[in-house]
Amino acid sequence: MSFRKRAVVVGQAGSNSTASQVTTTNKALPPGLRPSPLDGRLTTSTGTHSLDGLLAGHAGLALGTSLLIEEHGTTDFAGYLTRYFAAEGVVQGHQVHVLGMHEGWGRELPGIGTGEVSRRGSEMVNEEKMKIAWRYERLGEFGSARERGAPQSPGSQASSSTAVFCHDFDLSKKLLLPSPSPMRFVPITTRPPFEFKDLDTSVSPFTGFLNHLSTQLSVSPNTVHRVVIPNLLSSALYPPESSRPEHVLQFLHGLRALLRKYPSQVVAIITLPVTLHPRTTGLTRWMELLSDGVLELSPFPSSALPAKSTPGAATVHEEPPQGMLKIHRLPIFHEKGGGGGEASGFGDDLAFTLSRRKGLVIKPFSLPPVEGDTEAQQGGLEHEHGKATKVDIEF
Repeated sequence: MSFRKRAVVVGQAGSNSTASQVTTTNKALPPGLRPSPLDGRLTTSTGTHSLDGLLAGHAGLALGTSLLIEEHGTTDFAGYLTRYFAAEGVVQGHQVHVLGMHEGWGRELPGIGTGEVSRRGSEMVNEEKMKIAWRYERLGEFGSARERGAPQSPGSQASSSTAVFCHDFDLSKKLLLPSPSPMRFVPITTRPPFEFKDLDTSVSPFTGFLNHLSTQLSVSPNTVHRVVIPNLLSSALYPPESSRPEHVLQFLHGLRALLRKYPSQVVAIITLPVTLHPRTTGLTRWMELLSDGVLELSPFPSSALPAKSTPGAATVHEEPPQGMLKIHRLPIFHEKGGGGGEASGFGDDLAFTLSRRKGLVIKPFSLPPVEGDTEAQQGGLEHEHGKATKVDIEF
């Protein structure tokens, strides 16, 4: 005969301890971080929702990794990605280190957009939402299975609801930096001031970058650091000797060593103009090998952009794509492949569009219907008795 109470579930104490551990770990996470849904690694947002969804299924950029963004032509779409990345770090309270740029770059960060449009959209969705079973309402949401599996306290639910992983920014607004600014600007120094000696090309111009990063990482070990390097090796910013392999590759080696030394503290995004340094050169290929992720932006020429809207077109409410995006490599950390297929976007032709409120949106590329082809624009559905009508389509 057992003396166990029938109302007590076996292993309830263990479940309470695990739930308390989950809540304590959630509370211990700094703002702007969350575990990856694949393997639990800490990830942070790039400031762009669509880019977070492409990063190998981690729903963000994993800490301790670097992302190299290559861009063709004279446009600056990659520069907008770095500004979104820096603005997200400022809002989350992270330390943002901008290497090779002056303080004027920080005054061009986009401001946080107002939630009026999203609030109206959510109200319309709630009014027109389909009346399905209650158990299927939250199907497919990120983390819903994990939330159902472990009970949460009201305090943790309130904190999780108020915490925002990726903010919405508006390019027409400017982000106001706090008085103790979390941004650090490290301009490239080729020679000491007030010295008119010949420049010593044997000294690497990237030495100051590594010294600054190693010092800041050792001084503040409990802070998340974001490293932003816009237009690396651009002739307008860097001296000619910076393109030497013994200088730039040594710098990327040092940056990779810092990323591996502080895997839960630092993350980096680098942009490279491949018009000046094409991918056919060995230097660019070595730079890609020293980066964890590589993306390539190919903007369309202005003459090749489609019209804004045509009467009767199926894509009248969609903005035309402004370029193509190609994924060469993504940060993958486990043997399952890091969420391939639809999550990674390797099998699709991806296009991007930059707008004022939506930011840079990445989505699969599809050609619009030909002008004048009304049958294709209206669907062109037919069956064995003739053309399909509205009554036949409804179900």
